[in-house]
Amino acid sequence: MSQAQQAAKAAPQRTAITPTRAENFPEWYQSVVKAADMAENSPVRGAMVIKPYGYGVWEQIQRALDDKIKEEGVQNAYFPLLIPLSFISREAEHVDGFAKECAVVTHHRLEMGSEGKLVPSPSAELEEPFVIRPTSETIIGDSMSKWVQSYRDLPLLLNQWCNVMRWEMRTRLFLRTSEFLWQEGHNAFETAEQAEADARKMLEVYRSLYVDFLAMSAFCGEKTADERFPGAVHTYTIESMMQDGKSLQAATSHNLGQNFAKSCQIKFQGRDGNEHFAHTTSWGLSTRSIGGLIMTHGDDDGLRMPPRIAPIQVMILPITKNDDGAAAVIEYAQKIAAQLKAIGVRVSIDLSDQRAPDKMWSAIKKGIPLRVEVGGREVEEGKLTHTCRDLGRDSKTSCTVAEFVGSVKFILDDIHGRMYQASHDFSRSRIVECQSSAAVKEYFETAQDVGFAKMPVELLQDEALNAYRKENALTTRCMPFEDEGRMVLVGKAY
Repeated sequence: MSQAQQAAKAAPQRTAITPTRAENFPEWYQSVVKAADMAENSPVRGAMVIKPYGYGVWEQIQRALDDKIKEEGVQNAYFPLLIPLSFISREAEHVDGFAKECAVVTHHRLEMGSEGKLVPSPSAELEEPFVIRPTSETIIGDSMSKWVQSYRDLPLLLNQWCNVMRWEMRTRLFLRTSEFLWQEGHNAFETAEQAEADARKMLEVYRSLYVDFLAMSAFCGEKTADERFPGAVHTYTIESMMQDGKSLQAATSHNLGQNFAKSCQIKFQGRDGNEHFAHTTSWGLSTRSIGGLIMTHGDDDGLRMPPRIAPIQVMILPITKNDDGAAAVIEYAQKIAAQLKAIGVRVSIDLSDQRAPDKMWSAIKKGIPLRVEVGGREVEEGKLTHTCRDLGRDSKTSCTVAEFVGSVKFILDDIHGRMYQASHDFSRSRIVECQSSAAVKEYFETAQDVGFAKMPVELLQDEALNAYRKENALTTRCMPFEDEGRMVLVGKAY
């Protein structure tokens, strides 16, 4: 081997994103968000600006999930952003869980102060303060109490797409911000059995979204009592493992029993003629799902976007060396794009004046599932060259336009399948079963690639282990359904 070859072998591989995942995972994440032009910090403390490409991902998630929600008979509605403080105070456990995160509105007018700055007008102080919604159980419960009078009014199935605010001290784009977007479902039922079935069913809706659209492997189970939603009887969760081994709570579904119905007076005349309180559920998924997508699928060159959720599934890159023939190449690209749109593929053409390599790297950083290159030679031969983002240059293939249009959906499905399998295999490889407290400690202290420890639920009674978990920020993620409540996953989380 020559000296030049040895130097090339020893030299670190150049990547589009620095630092790499291995060097600094948190900074890598922030760099990917920036390089993909997804979002940025705003002038409002802890809040983010979601840029068009990032919002395009959220729109795709919305469309997919909204369809699934409506298939379950749930209707969309909208409720006020401002919630009277007295409403929040009705449910003691609920308010205790959210009190430190609430933003409070106390005045309804500003005036010019003595120093020439706008200040809340003392004469405009509200008789009762409002809380900017951290969640909407109480305000929706108030409406439900008016709409539900008889068992015939049940079930009442509602969902709203909105923003919420929870005052966070440490924020990170998509993963944890003071204001974020989500959907929150709130259903009311006649019986406890119906509510329990609904809470489980809606978790399955979320699991299907993550697996079938975001290509993310999911751990489904019940939260332990200390991780349960404030005021809930049961909290069910989807936990996903990120590439650094930490867990992301991807979605939750809560069986609230009659707790909120009693505090909000959601009651009805039953079939027996007596008055009963309804049994309610709530369930939600937020823009945190985008952060999970990035940390699950991203690599050291940027995003890798699952095709079924990608705002742009195919990016066409017209390659021209000079102005000669450029018009013909662009026209050719437009014809290909028209054929792809006709079969329901989301496609875009990069018509920027960037150099060809820059166009390519822009598409790579954004994670576009399929790149298509066309130039003068392709125009002459009626062909194109396409590359899969998840496989890289080794997948570069030339074919006719007709062949590509006929196979593009199969190619996109294959990309989805590979990405899901990679997520599944990785997360399962990072789980170690520990039958004792000593084994749990040994795992987190000695394992090189830490993920989740799966331990018997009985170990939650070990006070020394609980102190160790608290000291090392190790939390119970869920009791997986597959283990029928006998085991619990423990690990670090976002």
